[in-house]
Amino acid sequence: MELSSKQIEQFNKDGYIIFPELFTSDEIEIFKNEVDRVSKIRSEMVVREGEDEAVKIMFQLHEENVETASPPFRTAARSPRILRTAQQCLGDEELYLHHSKLNMKSAIEGSAWPWHQDFHSWHLDGIKQPDMVTVTVVLTEASPINGCMYVLPGSHKQGRSSPRWDDSTAYKLWVAKTPDMKEYMKKFPAPVPITGGAGTTAIFHCNLLHASGHNLSSEDRWQIFFCFNKCSNRPVDVESPRPEYVRSTNWRPLQIGPNLITIDQRKL
Repeated sequence: MELSSKQIEQFNKDGYIIFPELFTSDEIEIFKNEVDRVSKIRSEMVVREGEDEAVKIMFQLHEENVETASPPFRTAARSPRILRTAQQCLGDEELYLHHSKLNMKSAIEGSAWPWHQDFHSWHLDGIKQPDMVTVTVVLTEASPINGCMYVLPGSHKQGRSSPRWDDSTAYKLWVAKTPDMKEYMKKFPAPVPITGGAGTTAIFHCNLLHASGHNLSSEDRWQIFFCFNKCSNRPVDVESPRPEYVRSTNWRPLQIGPNLITIDQRKL
């Protein structure tokens, strides 16, 4: 998959691109079966929330020889539709995965993600430059009622903000301060929802402000995220580094693999 010069220009301007239903219904079914399988695993890489201990996040689906390893998601991360897109947006063919995660917003109980920039956490991981992108694939229909992701166009150009620590959800993170967020919303175009049917894919810059709301619907919402970094931008040593599943030390350049996700890849 090759991006046009116009698409790359849009990415540089807005900080994101959306590709409607980039993955087929057959591929999405394979992914969903993997989600069902991995979500049953009891591990620190599977974060749960709520009275029913519903899964909120699953990490490290792209790696081998880990509890949450998933051959179909591993293949997806290396497919031209994802890896080649990341290479073009970053202008570099030598990329590795800083981490992968699958966000699951359970029906009714699935909590919000406040406005934040991914790079603040990654900077604390020891990564010096914001030369990173995330490719995300919607595995179930995404809409405002079920807590779809929103992005603030152009906000990646402001650089890294001064965030606050938020521990109000099952997965704690650095988020934008409310007064700052009000100013950003005056400065940049209106937030854009990442909506669409299963298979819809988006790529966004690591400094792009983004958020998602509570899932008020009767259906779960699932979305996978692949976070890419330049191999030349790998983290330096830091005191008390985060676990391997969120701060990978597998810095080998990824090679583009098969484009199609098939059932046989479950056995890889």
